[in-house]
Amino acid sequence: MSEGPTSEEIARLEEQERRLALGHFDNDDAWRLGSLMASLARERGAAVTITVRRGAQRLFHCALPGTSADNDAWLDRKCRVVERYAESSYLVGARFRAKGRTFEDSSRLDPDRYAAHGGAFPLTVRGTGVVGAVAVSGLAQGDDHALVVEALERFLAED
Repeated sequence: MSEGPTSEEIARLEEQERRLALGHFDNDDAWRLGSLMASLARERGAAVTITVRRGAQRLFHCALPGTSADNDAWLDRKCRVVERYAESSYLVGARFRAKGRTFEDSSRLDPDRYAAHGGAFPLTVRGTGVVGAVAVSGLAQGDDHALVVEALERFLAED
């Protein structure tokens, strides 16, 4: 197994989650965030599928050319990690790797239902907590995570 993430990398992921908290989140916000992500992906020619969820309700879904139903399955698995841990799927996986373990072997969760791979990020409303998740599937896990973070940064800057 390759060397796991450093404590600095984990601290950076934790800081992203603190910094990218929202003042509010409704259906219109979900549409704007999802549309922003789709625009960024199209500009880059990225074959990704995007979802924005509040609780169990899917508020936005977009599958760009070059994706398949497998991407939908990845989104579901990554979002379940966010729902269970209230942290990004990338951070959860990084914490396991930092301990020299894998999420699949050590979490005791069904890998057909949960995936601690980058790309799903908690939608946290300040003063409320995690209300949903935004996720992307189709790139390498670090790139999936980076696309979500960039979109949230731009979304917050526009708000």
